[in-house]
Amino acid sequence: MDVDVIVLGMGPGGEDVAGRLAEAGLRVAAVESNLVGGECPYWGCIPSKIMIHEAETSREWAALVRRVREATDSWDDKVAADRFTGKGGHLVRGHGRVTGPGEVTVGDRVLRAARGIVIATGSQAAVPPIEGLAGTPYWTNHQAIENAELPESIIVLGGGAIGVELAQMFRTFGVAVTVVEAADRLIALEEPEAGALLEKVFAGRGIDVRTSAKVARVDYGGGRFTVGGAEAERLAEAERLLVATGRRVDLRALGVGAIGLDESARAVPVDARMRAAEGVWAIGDAVGKGAFTHMSMYQANIVVKEILGEPVHEAEYHAVPRVTFTDPEVGAVGLTEAQARERGLDVRVAVGDLGTRGYIAQAEGLVKLVAADGVLVGATVAAPPGGEVLGLLTLAVHARVPLTRLDEMIYAYPTFHRAVSAAVKELTAAG
Repeated sequence: MDVDVIVLGMGPGGEDVAGRLAEAGLRVAAVESNLVGGECPYWGCIPSKIMIHEAETSREWAALVRRVREATDSWDDKVAADRFTGKGGHLVRGHGRVTGPGEVTVGDRVLRAARGIVIATGSQAAVPPIEGLAGTPYWTNHQAIENAELPESIIVLGGGAIGVELAQMFRTFGVAVTVVEAADRLIALEEPEAGALLEKVFAGRGIDVRTSAKVARVDYGGGRFTVGGAEAERLAEAERLLVATGRRVDLRALGVGAIGLDESARAVPVDARMRAAEGVWAIGDAVGKGAFTHMSMYQANIVVKEILGEPVHEAEYHAVPRVTFTDPEVGAVGLTEAQARERGLDVRVAVGDLGTRGYIAQAEGLVKLVAADGVLVGATVAAPPGGEVLGLLTLAVHARVPLTRLDEMIYAYPTFHRAVSAAVKELTAAG
């Protein structure tokens, strides 16, 4: 098949690129080995947040299962596939591999692109090579989302965003939960204050958290998992084991060596216009700038404009927002304090509580601002609506709004946003 553009992977970013280019009149072939729409609508953002919402509201497992199946069309992508083909695109099912410049092979079918290839293949759950784990019926986020039966107990291996979100959700439904994390705190990529807060909240809700716990072996028998440490100690035992130890990108399976890229790399190197090589662009998880749907969509917009020859703003990553949807939500943007100091910045930090609104709502939380050269370079807010409060902070970091200007703003009272103003005032008072 000869086309203008081949899009490898139809997750949110790939679907956006492929659909918009097809609407613009280009001949587009999109290759997908799984479901059109990718991880987010079927096993990630959408169903997981529905589960969290149901845990916080109805607390009825049957209602949760029903809503997840409705949202995912019971893991049927016909609507998404028809949406793309309805725009004039060609959907090719199967695993696509780059086999030369402008060429992708899917099974025994060869696709050739006149303008280029867009790599948007996303990532897969990273399963660590722990002794005894392979061959057991462990879960990744896929099985945890699809599962219709509520387990009586579960071990969550990994205390990152996926792990803590699902751990809290299961605990709310009465499941005995143990979180085992190799790092010295939960959500280790975020500020330590946020991890400490979550650990305190988890303890209050009966979630057993084991940090600094290196898992050496997994045993399965009699319908139960046992996780053991390096010193042969038993770390946890439960009916189910959820492996939530991160994501990985397999560039070797994509065959990017055929276009001169390093197949052993952790991600595809790209420039500020998402170009990986002549006639090759890459977006989303494959690029390694953050495994977020909003990142792939941001990069997709750049690629579409680049291919169509429209004016485009080059990619910037100094204000990447991310949210961990626990209770409280942990929203963060830009650099952590440690990252800012590693870059040699003249760092000033302010940490505060949620103020009057926190007292009214009886909510635990915090605001942490990281500043350098008179502007915010990073911020974290842990609050019931932490992801929403993050909008203000993301704008401030993205636009490099001076601290003095932020201090001159009017912040509505009594809102969670008001806690930001108190932290800003602390920074400006410090000079």
